[in-house]
Amino acid sequence: MYPALEDCRLCPRACGVNRLAGEKGFCRAGAQPRVALATLHQWEEPCLSGSRGSGAVFFSHCNMRCAFCQNYRISWQGRGREMTAADLAATFLDLQQQGAHNINLVSATPYTPLVAPALRQARNKGLKIPVVYNCNAYESLDSLRSLEGLVDIYLPDLKYADEEPARRYSQTPGYFAAATAAVLEMQRQVGVLTLDTNGLARRGLLIRHLVLPGQVEGACRVLAWVRANLPRETFLSIMAQYVPIWRAEGFPEINRCLTPGEYEQVLDYFDSLGLENGYCQEMEAAAEAYIPSF
Repeated sequence: MYPALEDCRLCPRACGVNRLAGEKGFCRAGAQPRVALATLHQWEEPCLSGSRGSGAVFFSHCNMRCAFCQNYRISWQGRGREMTAADLAATFLDLQQQGAHNINLVSATPYTPLVAPALRQARNKGLKIPVVYNCNAYESLDSLRSLEGLVDIYLPDLKYADEEPARRYSQTPGYFAAATAAVLEMQRQVGVLTLDTNGLARRGLLIRHLVLPGQVEGACRVLAWVRANLPRETFLSIMAQYVPIWRAEGFPEINRCLTPGEYEQVLDYFDSLGLENGYCQEMEAAAEAYIPSF
């Protein structure tokens, strides 16, 4: 039914495993979507969470292995339950009924051929709120093109500009080339982020970057790429919420929180580039970001 799963190349790793036959690639995802949590989420950017929350659907497994992953229980360990396309569609509609401002697909990368029909079913049954594709930017162009017309808002976390930290901290070779190509495809599909009269996101691209300890220069290179390759009106969210959890203790240089001075350097560079739209965080966000309930 889903031939893409017989020779899985849904992300740049292109493992080529037959997931329909039970084979597991790098991400360990199976032949059905696995979901850990679906909830109204209040801790996204203001244009997404609004007053009632973003309808976040947290998918299990991930095509990266970030040593500092805040959701490692679902991304690394795969906690969650399998759902059919009909189950997913019902979940989206339930979140809309609860008052969600949008449907927020968190780490759905391993499941794009399975999520797309669920979105179509939900729209046929009355889903009207925007759909957000919340990802690590390590995406294949073919997968993204299969989502055109189904996703209203792309929310990639453009994590690294340099090969060494991408390999060292996330086991992800070739990250920047793949991720920047993916971001350009997202921009082509949805354009610059637009907000309604209530300040809520309706359509467009919002790029995140989580600043890591000791990685100020890399963060600035990410911002420089955005300025050189995307409209200056592009929205960015520069995050300070890094927490040294999970396996971060194995990397002494990131086994600490970000300092205010490091974060301010990145924000100052953002201003110097002439970028016009952005979100930043209070340093206390690091304490609030860790949700240990997964």
